[in-house]
Amino acid sequence: MTWPTHIVAAGGYVFDGRGNVLIVKTIHRGWECPGGQIEVGENLEEGLLREIMEESGIKASIRCLAGVSSNVGQHLFYDGITPVPTKVMFDFICDYIDGEPTISNETSDVMWVPKDKVFNYVTSSVSIYKFKYVLQYNGQVHYCSYVTKPEFKVLSSRYV
Repeated sequence: MTWPTHIVAAGGYVFDGRGNVLIVKTIHRGWECPGGQIEVGENLEEGLLREIMEESGIKASIRCLAGVSSNVGQHLFYDGITPVPTKVMFDFICDYIDGEPTISNETSDVMWVPKDKVFNYVTSSVSIYKFKYVLQYNGQVHYCSYVTKPEFKVLSSRYV
């Protein structure tokens, strides 16, 4: 028997209480929320808070789960050789606790941006899609499945 392989990841939409959201600029995807893969032995919350700190220098707390998504597309990594497994991602709304925006080896820029200006920076289709449902969060968790290659396409979308 072969075990299924999925990347489990989490994204943190960190709000500062003054109408701003934290965004980070990455090499391959441009501006987005901080987050990344959950490592062996971590739970989702520990992994997300670690990723936010590593990518931005910001200490945050998790308020609530806002979305779950599945990237079911299969494609090659940026090296053009390595197959990328399908992904399951959990998007959390987070609150700022402490720290100053600081770049890392994964980010080339980090900043707070007013919520109504986030789409002046975020340009990838999947990040725009996710920011829209997070910024319009109504207390319900949003679920979607999609592919990003050859172009972004939503396959399913609903509130659960």
